[in-house]
Amino acid sequence: MCGIAGFWMGACDEDAARAALTRMTDALVHRGPDASGAWVDASRGIALGHRRLSIVDLSPLGQQPMPSTSGRYWLVFNGEIYNYRALRDTLRTQGVAFRGHSDTEVLLALIERDGLETALGHCVGMFAIALWDRDRGVLSLARDRFGEKPLYVGRCRGGLAFASELSALRTLPGVSGEIEPAALAAYLRHGYVPAPMSMLRDVVKLEPGTIATFSAPVYGSASTTRYWSVRDVARSGLATPLAGSDEARVEQLDSLLRGAVADQMVADVPLGAFLSGGIDSSLIVALMQAQSARPVRTFTIGFRESAFDEAPHAEAVARHIGTDHTTMFVTAKDALDVIPRLPSIYSEPFADSSQIPTVLVAKLAREHVTVALSGDGGDELFGGYARYPLAMRAWPRVGGLPYPMRRATRAMLTAVGAGTWNRALGPMGLMSRGITGDRVHKLATLIDTRTFPDFYLHLVSAWRRPQDLLPGVVEQDTAIRAPFNAGRGGLLADMMFRDQVSYLPDDILVKVDRAAMAASLETRAPLLDHRVAEFAWQLPTNCWQRDGQGKWIVRQVLDRYVPRPLIDRPKQGFAVPIAEWLRGPLRDWADDLLSPDALRHDGIFRAEPVLQTWKEHRDGTRNWAPALWHLLMFQAWRRG
Repeated sequence: MCGIAGFWMGACDEDAARAALTRMTDALVHRGPDASGAWVDASRGIALGHRRLSIVDLSPLGQQPMPSTSGRYWLVFNGEIYNYRALRDTLRTQGVAFRGHSDTEVLLALIERDGLETALGHCVGMFAIALWDRDRGVLSLARDRFGEKPLYVGRCRGGLAFASELSALRTLPGVSGEIEPAALAAYLRHGYVPAPMSMLRDVVKLEPGTIATFSAPVYGSASTTRYWSVRDVARSGLATPLAGSDEARVEQLDSLLRGAVADQMVADVPLGAFLSGGIDSSLIVALMQAQSARPVRTFTIGFRESAFDEAPHAEAVARHIGTDHTTMFVTAKDALDVIPRLPSIYSEPFADSSQIPTVLVAKLAREHVTVALSGDGGDELFGGYARYPLAMRAWPRVGGLPYPMRRATRAMLTAVGAGTWNRALGPMGLMSRGITGDRVHKLATLIDTRTFPDFYLHLVSAWRRPQDLLPGVVEQDTAIRAPFNAGRGGLLADMMFRDQVSYLPDDILVKVDRAAMAASLETRAPLLDHRVAEFAWQLPTNCWQRDGQGKWIVRQVLDRYVPRPLIDRPKQGFAVPIAEWLRGPLRDWADDLLSPDALRHDGIFRAEPVLQTWKEHRDGTRNWAPALWHLLMFQAWRRG
């Protein structure tokens, strides 16, 4: 795991180019504290930089930038190729000689043999790549299939630049600091900036599974190839479902995951895993322990607030599996101390509040290991989110009503304030079951949608009308609204697809990558092995959800390793009590960031709806925590 950076500007002064490249890589030192490297061809204005976190082949033979054997290619690479040993063995039988033992050298040999696109097709892994072809004068940038590793591309003075994080690009002259209005609108809605947008006008993110090829140092001139896509995999899998019995499918998934975990346990440094005690992390840890000669190191963050504390569940699972487990109980102060660092950790605005415990557990793990495996991807690939059955029950009822009736129902429900609803629902005992005035108002918003994609978009949105805060800004369609024919998969497959192309790469994977890299920790997600994803899309839908439970087939595999009573409980998620903190220890901080003077000075948001929202939350009449967190993380980023 590393950080990469570079630029292509045309002929330049070598000393100036190296100084600029050093500023970029210095901004990424947390991603690679072990070594730095630079390569510059001043006559052509190309510069490649690297920060190294040594994981495989700790010797200088793994240093980057790395040239190919022929000298045609120069490569900087962030990530891991998990099947590199098998690829190296095959290449050796074809006469290829290797100096060291790194996956970078194997990747270069594959590129020399097959070209970049075909080479990536052979690789199982996570990566962001910059490849310079000296013979053709071409720069290629590539990203892994699901987008585990980030890659930003921006316009700079006289050319283009790329980097693992936005902060590195901002060290270059000519990179605009102007906000992209459409990106800000999407961020307010989701709490993340969907690719290919970034928060800056002249910077984009390379999308997962793509190669961008530049034949001149001109930003925006790339030809783009998609070598793998969730859409293609989903369509193919839905069209050709797996035959056979449930037992055979469970066995096949067990075998696939065992292989993926074994591949991802390869490292020349200490390795462990995050363990929440939930289905996905417990399965990954169980498969690790089944293939390890000694206890696996596992890590959990605990909270004193019982509603947010998963530590006892994780400890019970760890005892059963036999791991060497560490729990760190954190106080509200520990968590709050992280918040001032979040803008720099995430580089651009990011507002999934579970980022706080993620930063803490990554820091804890790094005190003991350099690599940690996680269970990320299970909910998206195997239908695990609680919102899926909710939407599947609600939409047929809502969508079957005439649209004028839906609009009238919305008007009726929202005409009554949330506080009034609470006073009416309380005596009926409904608020204790989570049915509150806020939920009634959210339901009203969902009713007033014309299509299922719009229904799902509103279901997962914090601000459902960002334009109310951003006068004159028009939202752009993003991946979550992409047309998709789910066929036999129905509404469940539709939602899984949308989360795999939006929420997973732009929220979940961003959250984990930045939190882990801030601690110089490499994280790996075996469930995102693309062979597992391809298998998942071929499953019958009742292997995703059955008997009212998501991830049915994953549960069957886990039953082989962990007793069901240790796992069967309501899903908590990796949450923190943000709503209460904003009314308590974070109140002064939020008051400052959302003060009338601050809002009017920036001139970005309409002050009135922001101030009204903050007042309602502060006074306890409404729970606006997610929406406010989006605003606060943006404001904190702007100040940073």
